[in-house]
Amino acid sequence: MKKLVSFAALAAASITIPSVASAQSADVATTAPSIAEAEAFLARAEKDLFDFSVEGGRVAWVNSTYITDDTDALAAKYGEIGTEKSVQYALEAAKYQNVSGLSSEAKRKLDILRGGLVLPAPTTPGAAKELAEIATRLNSSYGKGKGTLRGQPINGSDIEAEMGTNRNPDELKEMWVSWHDNVGAPMKTDYVRMVEIANKGAQELGFADLGAMWRSGYDMPADDFAKLTDKLWLEVKPLYDELHTYVRTQLNKKYGDAVQGKTGAIRADLLGNMWAQEWGDIYDIVAPAGSGDIGYDIGELLKAKKVDEIGMVKIGEGFFSSLGFAPLPESFYARSQFLKPADREVVCHASAWNIDNVDDLRIKMCIKINSNDFVTVHHELGHNYYQRAYNNQSYLHLNGANDGFHEAIGDAIALSITPEYLVQIGLLDASKVPSADKDNGLLLRQAMDKVAFLPFSVIVDKWRWGVFAGDIKPADYNTAWTKLRTQYQGIVPPVPRDVNAFDAGAKYHVPGNTPYTRYFLARILQFQFYKAACDAAGWKGPLHRCSFYGNKEVGKRLNAMLEMGASKPWPYALEAFTGSREMSGKAMLEYFAPLMKWLKTQNKGAKKGW
Repeated sequence: MKKLVSFAALAAASITIPSVASAQSADVATTAPSIAEAEAFLARAEKDLFDFSVEGGRVAWVNSTYITDDTDALAAKYGEIGTEKSVQYALEAAKYQNVSGLSSEAKRKLDILRGGLVLPAPTTPGAAKELAEIATRLNSSYGKGKGTLRGQPINGSDIEAEMGTNRNPDELKEMWVSWHDNVGAPMKTDYVRMVEIANKGAQELGFADLGAMWRSGYDMPADDFAKLTDKLWLEVKPLYDELHTYVRTQLNKKYGDAVQGKTGAIRADLLGNMWAQEWGDIYDIVAPAGSGDIGYDIGELLKAKKVDEIGMVKIGEGFFSSLGFAPLPESFYARSQFLKPADREVVCHASAWNIDNVDDLRIKMCIKINSNDFVTVHHELGHNYYQRAYNNQSYLHLNGANDGFHEAIGDAIALSITPEYLVQIGLLDASKVPSADKDNGLLLRQAMDKVAFLPFSVIVDKWRWGVFAGDIKPADYNTAWTKLRTQYQGIVPPVPRDVNAFDAGAKYHVPGNTPYTRYFLARILQFQFYKAACDAAGWKGPLHRCSFYGNKEVGKRLNAMLEMGASKPWPYALEAFTGSREMSGKAMLEYFAPLMKWLKTQNKGAKKGW
């Protein structure tokens, strides 16, 4: 999935960083801190956070778009400074937590400072430096990683595209195995050490472990949040189970029993995606006869209209403009990375940035002219418009209501990329709009990405939470990863894996230390947002046919939620747009209800589960 870049975790400290000794001496002071001292601390902290984040953001941008030993060193240095700042801010925030009479806003900001770090270092001398060096090394190692195809090296961006179109099971196996062996396995020693350091940092801040710290950012106790994710997953799991059964049957028809059995788990490399997280690229294999041919492919439509990579971004911007949002600044097009440079190594993984916390908005991609990247462009722009909407908030509120909100905005917009919308923007001829009898095909194509992704988005952090808690030992990293993928996704590697492998490291967000539950929440929230937008637009037809392109009322209500940023607990933001204070899978189930009925018919007689 894609990444939102924020430096709240990088930039956190008072203007002068207190030493370990001074922090300890402050802890044993006999005079209780006052409201005025707490508020002065927050004001000082937010100013320094803002200033440091701008400089740190520029360094990180250069490192991501120009990977060299020198930019790695600069990024590691700023990471070290930022981590030390962050830890000291968090420790100082903890001192003011129980000050009587604090405003709810001040308490919220103190909680954000204390729990907002992704990788906290302990105050042990040298720990922040070591942690920053490891994090930089892991990130760059992924960016420079390569697999092989027919024995020849192939980079990560190209391997993703190739696995979406290649139908040779031996070559798919080669790419899967080589990527996981070449990229994942070498990271394990660094990852084990990083977990050790960051756990100590989390414990210094009063958390049981790093996983508990990550789960603390959702306006509820950490254990309650874990229960909420389980509840939401179980709500939508029946839809995934039907999809899994249907896709397995079609893969068996395509490849035969020797490659893919009629029962059991699905071979991971056959699903059109390196991580089997989204299956849309094998739609041609599973498309139902008749209704499966929806009559167009967005990538081909773009090429036919001679839309280039920047043109794709312009189309995405146009959607937001149609809702009443102001155009992107000229600097966005001057400073973003849209294409993979031919002369240097870069991190191609798509991400959205706001360098100055105001309007220096950018995206970083290596765009290819296809349907997936067309959707990704809308997703990343969703981050950028959210960033700009809340840019008048104070620094600690420059974020989404929770991290799932940020991921869901662009995806909710992308759900509105219906055939009718493609006609509105001139990509699709009106005579080629699929009729109602094609709905099963349209919904199946969506489900291959939206529904297929659900269990993967649950297990990435389930695995990490187990690692951080010590329930999964380093010797069992890979065994536990494979077990979770089989248990939740019903997939297995194409070959038996060595216990010393580190397949989790072959997924960017693991070495990149990006919490992943946000993407699960985003899958749920985007349908809630989409339904709310369609309701506001007065849509009366089937939910999956709704497009709210051009509806200014939707834009007005959406902006009311976006501009709140992180200033209120997420239920308030959710209510502002949807009218509900609870996350729920009901909107997703409503969207896919016709498909669920069809899948059950198709799966009659087939053995479900694995």
